[in-house]
Amino acid sequence: MSWRRLRLLAGVVWLAVCTVPASGFAQSPGEALPEAASGYAARASARLTHTAVAAANPLAAAAGVEILRAGGNAMDAAVAVQMVLGLVEPQSSGLGGGAFLMYFDGKRVHAWDGRETAPFAADEGLFLGPDHKPLPFYQAVVGGRAVGVPGAVSMLEAAHRQLGHLPWASLMEPAIRLAEEGFAISPRLHTLLAEDTYLKTDPQAAGFYYDAQGNALPTGTQLRNTEYAAVLRLIAEQGSGGLLEGDVARAVVAAVQGHASNPGRLALADLQGYQPKERDPLCFDHQDGITGKARSYRICGMPPPNSGTIAIGQILGILGNTAAGSIPLGGTLPSPAWLHLYTEASRLAFADRAQYVADPDFVDPPAGRWSSLLEPAYLAGRAALIDQRPGSPRMPAAPAGEPAPGARTSYAPSREQPEYGTSHISIVDASGNALAMTTSIENAFGARLMVNRGLGLPGGFLLNNELTDFNFLPADAQGRPVANRVQGGKRPRSAMSPLLVFDRDTRQFMMSLGSPGGAIIIHFNTKALYGILHWGLDAQAALNMGNFGALEDTVLLEKGRFPPSTAQALRERGHKVREFDLPSGLQVIERTPRGWRGASDPRREGVVLGD
Repeated sequence: MSWRRLRLLAGVVWLAVCTVPASGFAQSPGEALPEAASGYAARASARLTHTAVAAANPLAAAAGVEILRAGGNAMDAAVAVQMVLGLVEPQSSGLGGGAFLMYFDGKRVHAWDGRETAPFAADEGLFLGPDHKPLPFYQAVVGGRAVGVPGAVSMLEAAHRQLGHLPWASLMEPAIRLAEEGFAISPRLHTLLAEDTYLKTDPQAAGFYYDAQGNALPTGTQLRNTEYAAVLRLIAEQGSGGLLEGDVARAVVAAVQGHASNPGRLALADLQGYQPKERDPLCFDHQDGITGKARSYRICGMPPPNSGTIAIGQILGILGNTAAGSIPLGGTLPSPAWLHLYTEASRLAFADRAQYVADPDFVDPPAGRWSSLLEPAYLAGRAALIDQRPGSPRMPAAPAGEPAPGARTSYAPSREQPEYGTSHISIVDASGNALAMTTSIENAFGARLMVNRGLGLPGGFLLNNELTDFNFLPADAQGRPVANRVQGGKRPRSAMSPLLVFDRDTRQFMMSLGSPGGAIIIHFNTKALYGILHWGLDAQAALNMGNFGALEDTVLLEKGRFPPSTAQALRERGHKVREFDLPSGLQVIERTPRGWRGASDPRREGVVLGD
């Protein structure tokens, strides 16, 4: 199939999944909604035999399929997908952001860290005002202050050098064509442009995404981003140096340091000194709860500075020590009794996350290893804190644990604060290679800074605000430092959780998954895993199920998806309950006896394509 026919197919799929009106927008960061909702369109699984590409936009998925058909592998396809996502889904990821990548090459699992780093000139007071109190969230976000050193391109370059097959430059071609020929603004991009109040304060972005009256360009408008194409040509020729050195790097620094009201500290030396890291994957064992089909799995994800793998493993492990496994799915939704246990397990996991997890180059793991937080005996002890008597109330408090005697650190627990952004890619190729990558610029449209070199070419790319994933308060009232505080050269803690799942006994690859959603990524991914592994749902049914989660002492339920009796039953146990849009963006590819089954979240415009 030609590129033009594949692009047309992607456009048809895009129209099919994006025709539902927007359903609302969170009113405050405290509601933890990563991006605006743009509708819900139920869909069926995609069934594929040899290859599958799941991505958040049909044009990006189509680019991945093009690369696979040209002889590329899953690593090659991911590079092409990411470059297109940065063009057509600029609110979520791009050249100015970072990513975590998990890759299985048929023999071993690789974990690549492309997380942004703080400029070396950054210090603990970065997000404190003159009164030494934390800045309001968007006062910190909009401008140059929160921009970290972009790591996605460097990480992809390093991972591709080790794992890729096709020439690096050829992987830029699909995105360059789209940028130069033009692409249609999708319903979701239009919705987020219209809802955002900050992007239009950047003159370059305002002139590119809005009309003269400040209105978002309509859905279907053909947008040509020739500056983006020109930067991609530099990256094609020079690798990540095309972004982090020369004219582009100088334009990045000028945008950050030259912001009129909120300048940042990023310098050329920060860009030129960035190093992606290949880390040891963090894996844990898990047994499903499907009666008569008990099966053990090995689930692998990113270690810190990622917090998602630990939290997901803890939630699943704690639930395994409760009666949760004996509680069936209530039709198509979890019951109040199960949600109560899930919430208690989540509170315990997030307490450990707040106490321990940060950049391992700056913070030591408890008991000398991050896996100590996933030890079965430790999780059994954590589960014992939950009162499991029928109708029992919630725990008054969910303290951090101590995975080994004396393992509790001297750090203060971090306070809950908003975390946003991201997009997810899952890919399998015909040779059995598999990839899961979650990629981000943090808040929707990042720092609201569009980088353009001023050569007369329209467009450009947006910069991240990832430094707001650090805790704004560097210490508690007693002066104890927070592990995830700002420090120069440090990577902020992240909830991005790309996961690869294997059959523990046969070591056969079984599933790739991940989601955007800030801190709630942890809940979105856990929902998908539990639905598939415990309730026997196919991937699409698991994604279609109503979303839920917990932050601090509040249960989160997806608005309009749960009966009033569910919220009432949880309140009777002492839980606070909030109902609002929870637009996850899950992508899942799972093995079946006949090949692959792909699922894409009905709350966004992603699809699964392949052969």
